[in-house]
Amino acid sequence: MMSFPREEIGRRTFLRGLGACITLPGMISLAGGVTLPRAGSRGLTATGAPLRTAYLYVPNGVIMDKWRPEGFGADFKFNESMAPLENFRNDLQIVKGFAQVEGNPGKDGAGDHARANATFLTGARPLRTSGANLRVGTSADQLAARFLSAETRMPSLELTCERVRNTGACDAGYSCAYQYNISWRSEHLPATPESNPRAVFERIYGIGSPKERVANAARRHAEQKSILDFVQDSAQKMGQRLGREDREKLDEYLTGVREVEQRIERVERLGPPADPGRPAPDGTPRDYREHIRILFDMMLLAFRSDSTRVVSFLLGHDGSNRSFRDIGVSGGHHDLSHHGKDAGKMALVSQIDRFYSEELAYFLARMKESKDVDGKSLLHNSMVVWGSGLSDGHWHTHDDLPIVVAGNAGGKFQTGRHLDVGDVPLNNLFVRMLEEVGLSGLSFGDSTGSEKRV
Repeated sequence: MMSFPREEIGRRTFLRGLGACITLPGMISLAGGVTLPRAGSRGLTATGAPLRTAYLYVPNGVIMDKWRPEGFGADFKFNESMAPLENFRNDLQIVKGFAQVEGNPGKDGAGDHARANATFLTGARPLRTSGANLRVGTSADQLAARFLSAETRMPSLELTCERVRNTGACDAGYSCAYQYNISWRSEHLPATPESNPRAVFERIYGIGSPKERVANAARRHAEQKSILDFVQDSAQKMGQRLGREDREKLDEYLTGVREVEQRIERVERLGPPADPGRPAPDGTPRDYREHIRILFDMMLLAFRSDSTRVVSFLLGHDGSNRSFRDIGVSGGHHDLSHHGKDAGKMALVSQIDRFYSEELAYFLARMKESKDVDGKSLLHNSMVVWGSGLSDGHWHTHDDLPIVVAGNAGGKFQTGRHLDVGDVPLNNLFVRMLEEVGLSGLSFGDSTGSEKRV
């Protein structure tokens, strides 16, 4: 087996093998115990740990009466839909009052679902077109990715659980590109998300062009080998240099990589969902919850290894009519969201809202149990935004959005409370988050300043 020398760039350490490059978590043994930032580094906390940012989008709004907590400040009480987050009340803020007004109809009329997705991270009004002349705005995640591009292997990672469509009309004359993307590299170019877990895995750990990564993955599959087999020599040599604690950390991390790889292999054996109403590409998990969690776990690996510090995840696009039979909801989500105040339909949507809270709780638990190079948790050293571009799915409202901000931003955020900021642009939150990674004096979309209260 051909192997390549291990590389170190700042804190990042790589295991390289044929067609594989595994970025490792920070190791005290290799960093000499030093946790202060390097000169010229960007996007670090006060301790020198990387500051991660995640933007998570859920579709079709919520039933606010069952979602919004009771009371404000630290003594709030979680409502039914958010009850799964109780164990993380001290790790998050629920914020009332954020809006994306460019999602409103204005002179454009219908098309709220496309606008909800397109405006969520941009705060810019999309040009109503179904052609190639797209125009909206650069999104918050891509502003951060551009600023941090020299710090990590991948400037950003874009994920989805949907089959992506970037051409044709999807919602009242709006291009499908608006509805299937929340991340935009420029006002004309979406950062197309990836839904296939194998493709995400290869992007994180593979080497070469997309075509070369596919070929390397096919070779490993044909030889029935793990990606770890191709870096085994390098890993063994590194283990000899590490202290006991770091050896355990290395073993734990590589075990996590292998477990995710095995889950992907199992998904590929089972084949795509057998649902003719929901076409899916090869390699897509049959179970929606499994799809979400396997992508969450790869986000975790990417953050732990500092492969990237910026991730956006479109769990579902607005207008998605996915059914949730596993939790007893056979009707389509979008159809049910137009409930017309029907109590039965609203109860079913609340079950879906709770499902998404459970998935957020899963991700927060994984982040909280993972230790960073400074001894804090990954969640402590992160900024995670969970939300939707719609508040009420029936009325298509774009104000008082359901927004959760999790993580402490390395100690900068005031967690453990339900906060009312009034009526301000959601982009003000994103400006504040960009300031934390080092981008100051910035204004984009409809932002009016930096939201200092979070």
